[in-house]
Amino acid sequence: MFCYQCEQTAKGKACTSMGVCGKSGDVAALQDLLIHAVQGLALYAAEARKYGIPTSAASLFICEATFSTLTNVNFDADRFVTLIKKTVQLREALKKEIKPAGGRTDFTEQAANFLPAADQAGLIKQGEAVALNIDSSENPDIVSLKHILLFGLKGVAAYADHARILGQEDDKVYAFIEEGLTSILRKDLSVEEWIGLVLKCGEINLRTMELLDAGNTGTFGHPVPTHVPLGAMKGKAILVSGHDLKDLAAILEQTAGKGINVYTHGEMLPCHGYPELKKYGHFYGHYGTAWQNQAKEFAEFPGAIVMTTNCIQRPKDSYKDNIFTTGLVGWPGVNHIADKDFSPAIEKTLAMAGFPADTDKGSVMVGFARNAVLGVADKVIDAVKNKAIRHFFLVAGCDGAKPGRNYYTEIVEKIPNDCVVLTLACGKFRFFDKQLGDIGGIPRLLDVGQCNDAYSAIQIAVALAGAFGCGVNDLPLSMILSWYEQKAVAILLTLFHLGIKDIRLGPSLPAFVTPNVLDVLVKNFNIKPVTTPDEDLRAILG
Repeated sequence: MFCYQCEQTAKGKACTSMGVCGKSGDVAALQDLLIHAVQGLALYAAEARKYGIPTSAASLFICEATFSTLTNVNFDADRFVTLIKKTVQLREALKKEIKPAGGRTDFTEQAANFLPAADQAGLIKQGEAVALNIDSSENPDIVSLKHILLFGLKGVAAYADHARILGQEDDKVYAFIEEGLTSILRKDLSVEEWIGLVLKCGEINLRTMELLDAGNTGTFGHPVPTHVPLGAMKGKAILVSGHDLKDLAAILEQTAGKGINVYTHGEMLPCHGYPELKKYGHFYGHYGTAWQNQAKEFAEFPGAIVMTTNCIQRPKDSYKDNIFTTGLVGWPGVNHIADKDFSPAIEKTLAMAGFPADTDKGSVMVGFARNAVLGVADKVIDAVKNKAIRHFFLVAGCDGAKPGRNYYTEIVEKIPNDCVVLTLACGKFRFFDKQLGDIGGIPRLLDVGQCNDAYSAIQIAVALAGAFGCGVNDLPLSMILSWYEQKAVAILLTLFHLGIKDIRLGPSLPAFVTPNVLDVLVKNFNIKPVTTPDEDLRAILG
């Protein structure tokens, strides 16, 4: 096993026997083998495009399969076996269409000719033979750039899949995922060419987040500022975690009139700001945080828990029976709902005790996406010009369980009262309930939304730059980001594509970035690791 795609990787280098996330070596091998097989399928999908042969089935599958290898999405070995076999079936079907059209079907790459072993044990051995660290002869800086691209593609695939579910697609996104996956097989590209591909991944991710934004807002309306209770209401309860708004909408619809209150968790908190979701009277509030006390929260929750994507540690045996997953998500021994019929989770909820009494733990505000913020842009601009607002901080990104993330709590607490904090993604749970007050009626803590709502934050920054007649890098704005998994890599590449500089990244730098590649990022984008809250604030504010 060799896995270093997330921030929590063992000793800051790589997980080599068991993933810190709980992923086994067998599952890691099957994930590596799936990516290997998908690269072969992508070669034929790219060839089919040249001859006008439809690739929609293959392209969608490539996207889903790549997404399934994201950190904490799927640890179910049996499901990876199914995905690997389907990859080869789709590849062979494409070959049959390409050959009579005059296209190439004699690719010599190992991935293009891969044949799966007859059983799971054999597949695991095949996966171990294509692990990310298997070729020690290649230039380590090129390997680093290949892996940055691969992990960025995993993030793009996740957002593209979410967008597709809501009816938003762009074939150029699928085409680039295929181009990127096949490029990783090559050994004839220079460092400069690899850097170009990495930045192109950031450009494509921007388009992908735009599609997902259109899907979310087109289906559920633009978020509006909304108070969300953090306590609980007496009665039956179901908890929805992850990222998928359409799954949440289905659960709200299917639980209506059944005496069940629906709560959110983690990245689902911003959903309370969407008009077409908040209209449900039994959509009650938010339960818990993202990572810090997650196991305790899930163990104590008195109803079913539905996981729609990957924002969870591996479920513990003590509450596995209460967990239901959807879509690509899966763990051994956990219930899976494949058809969007949430009756099993509802029945489980009705059979459980529910909350015995009302509890009041205060509330937080969500819904400050671009429409809400830009709707009061004149007030924001006046406050900056009048020096009521000195500086903006975007403190955003992933949460995680590894020590060091208290940095983000502390820096928000220490940011001066004449500064505004924008936040998004699950990293906000280090400080989301802090009462920071307001500046002339403008809340000092503005929750922009989920991780993909980085698109909204970018639009806010671009609009403010336009209003002040300057570039984004000239705004009184500092980005302090936390990362955990591959969607964060894709967003970081988008910021590089846009030329954003002076980003502070933590709590530690990616293990897959070599010193030479880091030097390129420092020279071109002045990226830097977080230090201490006091030191970073002094450097930013003087």
